[in-house]
Amino acid sequence: MYVVGIDISKFKHDCFIATETGQVIQKTFTFSNDFRGFSDLLLKLRSLDSTQEIRIGLEATGHYGSNLKIFLHDNGFSFMELNPLLSERYRQVSSLRKTKTDKIDCVMISKLLLSLDYKPYPLKSYHMLALKSLVRLRYRLVESRTKHKVRLQNIMDLTFPEFFKMFSDPFGQTSMYLLSHYPTAPKLATVCVDSLFEEIHRISRGQYSYAKLQRLIELAQSTIGHSNDIFELQIQSTLDQLKLYTNQIDQIEIKIIGIMNQYQSMITTIKGISVISAASILSEYGDLSLFQSPAQMLAFAGLEPSVYQSGTQQFSGRMVKRGSAFLRATLMNVAPYVVYHNPVFHTYYWKKRNEGKPNRVALSHVVKKLLRVIYKLEKDQIPFQSRSI
Repeated sequence: MYVVGIDISKFKHDCFIATETGQVIQKTFTFSNDFRGFSDLLLKLRSLDSTQEIRIGLEATGHYGSNLKIFLHDNGFSFMELNPLLSERYRQVSSLRKTKTDKIDCVMISKLLLSLDYKPYPLKSYHMLALKSLVRLRYRLVESRTKHKVRLQNIMDLTFPEFFKMFSDPFGQTSMYLLSHYPTAPKLATVCVDSLFEEIHRISRGQYSYAKLQRLIELAQSTIGHSNDIFELQIQSTLDQLKLYTNQIDQIEIKIIGIMNQYQSMITTIKGISVISAASILSEYGDLSLFQSPAQMLAFAGLEPSVYQSGTQQFSGRMVKRGSAFLRATLMNVAPYVVYHNPVFHTYYWKKRNEGKPNRVALSHVVKKLLRVIYKLEKDQIPFQSRSI
């Protein structure tokens, strides 16, 4: 058996090849992160005895290794992704010297492969990689849009602080239409209610009443805010950014739903979990068949409690918060909706609250139960039913 350790970096990668007995087949060499470098690596891998198993290990270092992983997969080689924290700890216990280089790291990775249960990383399809990229891009765009909403609200607090109080949805179509056409209070104050109401009635689908619109114009006439050309420019610019972000998010969500339709995911059968949230969970976990228990899924998300045991003393602490922070945030965000829509989770949540657990702690217990359910649903490919858990 051969063990191949690869240390990933942005412009080049370092590789070391040895046998399971420790015989060095190829001393540490560097290959560039391009087609020529990948071809050099492929020649060395194909020169090995094809009757022997080849185990390739590399650290999970973001997108820098994505092209290499696809290249290895396309050429028939399996590989295992290692947690950088695990390889760092292994390096620390292997030597007392405080020396860390890329050449040393790839040797350590090859040695670490011999002490682990080799679990090849499956590239199920390019669609799953695309799904993960789209979900994370949407997340970043939503964050940016939220910041611009806060910015717009701060500006309106200075120019027309009464404005947003007149809307149940401050950033709905009705309020955005009025702001885009009348960005300052003086411009809205001169509008005739009768001439504007017909359009507002259409946009709000009859939800925004004549009396509310009249009251809004009266507030514009007596506002304590101060308007000028600079504030108006800031409002228009922020509105343009919000519109751009919303259009991009809508397009990405269409793509995400299209990809999700190609998978038979049972996560969407759980009430309270939208298609987008299900895509977030599925893309972060990847191939759920790699997980042998719900506990492993919990650890992957960094939601397992820390444990300290020494002699007769044993303590359980807070969640370790390692693993995918994005996955952890998604699971914690969907938990309240799952509790709201499902009697079983609702009962479980209040059971924990009645035990004295704070809200966030009780929700973390709900997430643990939710992952056990997801593991069962995906493993057996069965839809969610409250009476079955």
